[in-house]
Amino acid sequence: MSNDKNILGMRAEMGLGFYLADFLFRRILRRNADVKWAIHHTSTIHCPEKLLVGKSVYPGDSPGVYINAKNGISVGDYTNISPNVGLVSVNHDLIDNGRHLPAAPISIGRFCWIGMGAIILPGVQLGDFTTVGAGAIVTKSFPDGYCVLGGNPARIIKQLNKVECDAFAKSKG
Repeated sequence: MSNDKNILGMRAEMGLGFYLADFLFRRILRRNADVKWAIHHTSTIHCPEKLLVGKSVYPGDSPGVYINAKNGISVGDYTNISPNVGLVSVNHDLIDNGRHLPAAPISIGRFCWIGMGAIILPGVQLGDFTTVGAGAIVTKSFPDGYCVLGGNPARIIKQLNKVECDAFAKSKG
């Protein structure tokens, strides 16, 4: 069956029920209909055309993910986005909350991991190998990467070994 799933563009780690629910919600009920990849039926992606994703990246495949890419979001290769994550590239006008304000896009590097319930706000840039801890709220950029972030507002709580990280990245090709 895994060869059949691969031919159909289905990932081996995702069960058939995931794809059946995706078909029902995206194709029949038209929820997240503009998203070009399978996502969890409880996730929401606004402006998927402004969401650029790298190799082996499937934003919204975890439950409860909320992505608003109105001002643009890029996510690098092999980055994981956990359940209940919020990626919000836009703010509302403080007086007219029906109006969105322009902001810099969000940029997430390669080999990152965004932990459960984390929130990344407009204009944030995360370098390669940045892990955002569960529940962290990232309000500023960490473009150098190779670190673990945690807290509200997020701050660096651990540095990663760049040589080990780069060796791992090289093994992925």
